[in-house]
Formats: sequence, C-alpha cells, structure tokens
Amino acid sequence: MVGLWRWVTVVTVACVCLWGAAEAVGGAKSRPRPQRRPQKKPKVNPVEEILPPGDINIQDMSGTWYLVSAASKCNFLVKNGLKVEATVMTLTPPTASGDPISVSTTTRLNHQCWEILQVYTVTPAPGRLVLNGSRPELNTDIVIGETDYSSYAVFYYQKQGQLTMKLYGRSKDTLSEAILDKFEDLAEKKGLGLAYVFAFPNYSHCTSVEKDNVINCVPIC
Repeated sequence: MVGLWRWVTVVTVACVCLWGAAEAVGGAKSRPRPQRRPQKKPKVNPVEEILPPGDINIQDMSGTWYLVSAASKCNFLVKNGLKVEATVMTLTPPTASGDPISVSTTTRLNHQCWEILQVYTVTPAPGRLVLNGSRPELNTDIVIGETDYSSYAVFYYQKQGQLTMKLYGRSKDTLSEAILDKFEDLAEKKGLGLAYVFAFPNYSHCTSVEKDNVINCVPIC
C-alpha cells in the first residue's frame, strides 16, 4: 500500500511539472516571463580613477620640465612617435588664489622652434587642473599623478575620453631606470603598453623662439 501511494505521488508531481511547461489539452500556452535587460555598467572616466597625492604643492611645481616620455594611443604619436622632437614645459604658478597656471611649451616643428602658451585652471581638488577648450566637451582634464618636485613628475591628460600620460624630468639628463620603469608600469595599467610609449630626445632643445612662432593653441596629444 505504501508503494502504491509513493507511485501516485510521483505521477502527480510529474504531471504538475509538465503542466506548467507544456500546453494543456484544450488550454492556452503559458505566457513566458519577460526577461530583464542587463544593466549597462556606468562609463568610467579614466582620469577620475587617478588619485593624485593630497598634498600636491602647485608652487613647488614651478619652473622648467623636460619631456622624457609620453604614453598614448593618440594618432599623431602613433604615426610620428619616431620623429618626436625635444620638448620643454615651463610652469609659472598663480600669484593669487583663483588665478590659473601659466604654461609655456617649446618644441621644434619643420626645423623651426615654436612656443605654445596656455593656462591651466586650478580646481579645488589638489593636483587636478583643466585646460579649457572652445567648448566644455573639448576641455582637457589634467592630473599631476605623482612627483618629487626635484627630479620627475607624471602628468595625465584626458580629452574626449582619450588618455595621454607624460613623464617629465627637471634636467636634460636621463632619469633613473627605476623612474622609467615606474612610468612604463603606470602606463601599462592604463592599457598603454610599450607599443604606445614614446621616448623624447634629451638634446637639441630650443633655446630661442622667433616672435612669429609664439602661439596659443591646444596640443593634439
């Protein structure tokens, strides 16, 4: 008798399971449950993930910086990475609170020396600056990633979602292997492997620029 009841129970459970999955005689098909669309992951702004030291001193960043290396997928660098010219950046810190940083960059193009003048707006967040474009969406967000003020500095530049990293040195002399390796490691973490790291020459820097070759513009990379 126990065996009979067990058989009836199994048959009943099987029928209930099949009823839910199949069409019943003379009935309608069960309505499928609507599938939820997977939520899109919020777009992460690469430069916002970079945490600059909280004690960055803009005044101590003033003076001359020699461009040592750049890491970027910028088309200009990818196509001309082997033809880059010696580049020097000079920072003049603000004289009053709320004033921007004056930036002068000298480099050589078509065998002529050029000077590019810009201003970086200082934001309330330490180590974060902005180079204003003609429209807000063309702004360049800048982060001073790390520096010791006396020998090297790592800058991050982001414009329209494209990230460029630059390693600067205080002198024309090559930086230590430890600093160069650190920069390459930082670049790789941002998806910029060695194929996208470009070394700049530490010779043939511009010593003077003709007046007609002083311009105001936003650099390509």
